[in-house]
Amino acid sequence: MKKIDVIIVDDHMLFSQALNSLVSKFDEFNVIKVLNDGAEVVDYFKNNNPEPDVILMDIQMPIMNGIEAANWLKNNRPTMKVIALSMECEEETILAMLRAGAKGYLLKDIHPSVLKHAINEVHTNGFYYTENVTSTLLNANTLGLNKSNIVLKDRELEFLKLTCSELTYKQIAEKMFLSPKTVENYREALFEKLEAKTRIGLVLYAIKQKIVIL
Repeated sequence: MKKIDVIIVDDHMLFSQALNSLVSKFDEFNVIKVLNDGAEVVDYFKNNNPEPDVILMDIQMPIMNGIEAANWLKNNRPTMKVIALSMECEEETILAMLRAGAKGYLLKDIHPSVLKHAINEVHTNGFYYTENVTSTLLNANTLGLNKSNIVLKDRELEFLKLTCSELTYKQIAEKMFLSPKTVENYREALFEKLEAKTRIGLVLYAIKQKIVIL
């Protein structure tokens, strides 16, 4: 059985070495390269090196950070599957990585078994988000994320798609030619229907149900 080829991108040498050692211990994975920042990711692919199946990408890095590197991959190597690794659980950071095409978001203090499962899930199914990120840290109830039988009205779908963009709620209201109060009502209605409590919950639902492709 062919191993899953992995690239690690992190500017902290001790962490990247430890992560390399950890991932390499799993029989199904093969670490083909360890890179220090996003700029090295760009150089790696521009030089036609072997493409990995999964990239483990830190976010806070010098020269080119993880969000910028993921955006470059999204535009130039759209089939690449990136899992973000971070100490941050801020909503805007996670949203930025999702918009940049990341297929998963893991905190660096996860258990090794979760990392193993995440790599396999992203490689096989295309995405993976821990309950810790989607529920505990973001206060988003994940029950609704697994519901595929929810019927959304056309304007709710339009609002949901715009929620996955970088627009503020005020800008969404302007784009939909609605008042901010009406958009707020759409948001609250979707929170209730999807059992989500934050914008992240709406975005994750849209991604998992393939309503949007980021």
